[in-house]
Amino acid sequence: MEKRKLDKSEDTLYIAPVDTQEDIRTISLYGDVDEKTCGDLVAALSYLQDNATVFRLEDPQDENSKILKETRPIKMIISTPGGSAAEMFSAYDMMRYVKETCDIETFGLGKVMSAGVLLLAAGTKGKRKIGANCRVMIHSVMGGYHGSLSNMENEIIEVRWIQERYIKCITKETNLSEKQVRKMFKKHVDTYLSAEQAVEFGIADEIV
Repeated sequence: MEKRKLDKSEDTLYIAPVDTQEDIRTISLYGDVDEKTCGDLVAALSYLQDNATVFRLEDPQDENSKILKETRPIKMIISTPGGSAAEMFSAYDMMRYVKETCDIETFGLGKVMSAGVLLLAAGTKGKRKIGANCRVMIHSVMGGYHGSLSNMENEIIEVRWIQERYIKCITKETNLSEKQVRKMFKKHVDTYLSAEQAVEFGIADEIV
């Protein structure tokens, strides 16, 4: 560990350098889940993961004190109407990868809808918070079809694949069963949840 040398009269004092300012380790997803937003999000998650582990002296004034290893969490604030399923999966997979080495503390505010629900739920279990007035909305995957009949049939197959993956991921991250999720989707309407219901379903852990 690098040290600074301070001279005081005839004495020499060695102390470990101490950061004067903590790194900012809070990121946010505000707005649509789209290519630009998720591209920035994935890059930020990667950077913060690389800088998650730090070493500190138990007593910064004593160079002989115990060296402590600390893995700092990432705080991720989410407020979104939803968006692209492909970009949702890119952010989700990156979150899963990052959680192998450091916690991600998610915090839902305002509205967490559609693709945003999976990202809120993907935070580290026990460290997923939601605002008391946050509104959560979940619905089935939607797609637009155009072109030839063959092309539309192909698009339907793809949308079904995306929906099956989404169901599996949601059930993995929450208390919801596949049966419950499919029942929601069969209504063909948006399902709105309160903060209390989001905690009950395991989308979040704590209301703040």
